[in-house]
Amino acid sequence: MLVDNAIVVTEGILIGIKRGQTRLDTSKQVVSQTQWPLLGATVIAILAFAPIGLSDTATGEFCVSLFQVLLISLFISWITAMTLTPFFCHLMFKDGEVSGDEINDLYKGLIFQLYRTCLNLAMRFRAVTLLIVIAALFTSLMGFGYVKNVFFPASNTPMFFVDVWMPEGTDIKATETLIGRIEKDLLAQQETQDIGLVNLTSVVGQGAQRFMLSYAPEKSYSSYGQLLIEMTDLTSLNRYMRTLEKELSLKYPEAEYRFKYMENGPSPAAKIEARFYGEDPVVLHQLATQAKAILDAEPTAVGVRHSWRNQVFLIRPQLALAQARETGISKQDLDNSLLINFSGKQIGVYRENSHLMPIIARAPAEERLDADSLWKLLVWSSENNVFVPATQVVSEFSTEWENPLLMRRDRKRMLAVYADPINGTDETADSVFKKIRADIEAIPLPSGYEFEWGGEYETAGEAQVSVFSSIPMGYLAMFLITVLLFNSVRQPLVIWFTVPLALIGVVSGLLIFDAPFSFMALLGLLSLTGMIIKNGIVLVDQINLELREGKEAYRAVVDSSVSRVRPVLMAAITTMLGMVPLLSDAFFGSMAITIIFGLGFASVLTLIVLPVTYTLAFRIPTLRSCSKKWLKK
Repeated sequence: MLVDNAIVVTEGILIGIKRGQTRLDTSKQVVSQTQWPLLGATVIAILAFAPIGLSDTATGEFCVSLFQVLLISLFISWITAMTLTPFFCHLMFKDGEVSGDEINDLYKGLIFQLYRTCLNLAMRFRAVTLLIVIAALFTSLMGFGYVKNVFFPASNTPMFFVDVWMPEGTDIKATETLIGRIEKDLLAQQETQDIGLVNLTSVVGQGAQRFMLSYAPEKSYSSYGQLLIEMTDLTSLNRYMRTLEKELSLKYPEAEYRFKYMENGPSPAAKIEARFYGEDPVVLHQLATQAKAILDAEPTAVGVRHSWRNQVFLIRPQLALAQARETGISKQDLDNSLLINFSGKQIGVYRENSHLMPIIARAPAEERLDADSLWKLLVWSSENNVFVPATQVVSEFSTEWENPLLMRRDRKRMLAVYADPINGTDETADSVFKKIRADIEAIPLPSGYEFEWGGEYETAGEAQVSVFSSIPMGYLAMFLITVLLFNSVRQPLVIWFTVPLALIGVVSGLLIFDAPFSFMALLGLLSLTGMIIKNGIVLVDQINLELREGKEAYRAVVDSSVSRVRPVLMAAITTMLGMVPLLSDAFFGSMAITIIFGLGFASVLTLIVLPVTYTLAFRIPTLRSCSKKWLKK
């Protein structure tokens, strides 16, 4: 894209020299003729990427640098094309005298002759040509339904995460012990089997520090731990991840495990998330149980769970108020005694340099009580300065099950059911979502209860809404620029008619490479608008130039089209070649395929369809009978 403007200027100067003009004169003439059309085309190309920069979602944070780089580089490319390119052409090209035959035969190469033949054939059967193109466009739209759909693909960084969830209520030391045992086993496997392990890091109680933008650390849970595993390459990563999924569940069945790739974009709590809103926890549990059953029955969905996790067994002492008043014991005194005998009570803070550490008062290990000996608890009565047995002030120790986590979202009580697509297959979050969506949405909701989808569906929807909300103004600005460039409405309409042709190449490329249509592919598709319009502007501007020189309309269209073959194809080919290194990149791969195939097909079709559409829009006859001699040239 950066050399597109320079290609057009260089082509114009080269043709001017071949026509016998001096280097200086032709450089001045070409720059004067192309400066404003190329500026308008460059601004349009920049505006095509504007939805990326104007997106105010988390996705925009990942992609805004792409728009910023293109904004600066494309504008600089126009400046250099108007200044440095003519200068270097003046230095490197030589003036030369040419004969009349050479002037009349500037485009005599095989490619030009082949293109002229195809264009003349398309001009003769204009209606058939447009019908074929429109049919191909509708076919590609139908074929789009067979393209896989993902939001952001997994990163090609050879690293993955293992979330380890012990039952809720597990002491953090028990979680730490399990994580340590797993870590020791993995390191032993590396020493004995050389599994390709490069680095292993573990955290307990919460996620790691946010070492990259796409990493979303988990909140604090005493039952949570995470392993960060780095492998030598993606092949060994995929092989070992599948092995580890089976081994951990068999060897350490007391925990639940979730395996995650490194993400390139926003990473929600789960790829698939169904949220239920309401006030009664029992009803929410019932709704979540139905959704969980549907997901459990789907073999391509794994890691099915919900946000409130398992219920915990609770022992609740019932204070006998009359006896407590007689002994001078309050509920706070009872709570303090329970804290000191079990988890410990914070009684102060110790400062060491800039660090603040809590001071915890807790009974010695040999004096601590457990659930079986809770009746031995002694409570200090500050009023009588004596210890009182808890059995004197507690009428009973009742037991019950309780939800340890009650989540809210937008101040509403919410229970979310999570799931992920199975790893190591072609299944995506979108494909699994389509399988279970209708069944979960069919769950009847009681009055006052709500349901919505979260996960990748919500994140992708928000990103697309943010992008598409700015598209109307951007496209309106692009259309107005083309109207101002040509001081006409019909000519811009002819140019914009060729924009949808990119879909033919885009769908073909994605299906050939079996690549998903990701968010980056969507941005690539939007950016193709600017590239295709830029080619159209160059071609229509040349037609207007030929018409101003007094050339007959049909001949002006054909001659202009032939003269624009080289710059249009060279601009497309250079852009396509620039995208080739990105084909293997996980993040930009789908965008590269979209631009390569979309621009390639659109450029070739534009050189045929735009002249055909132009002659139809301006009712230019084909002149079949009176131009046979000229058509053979």
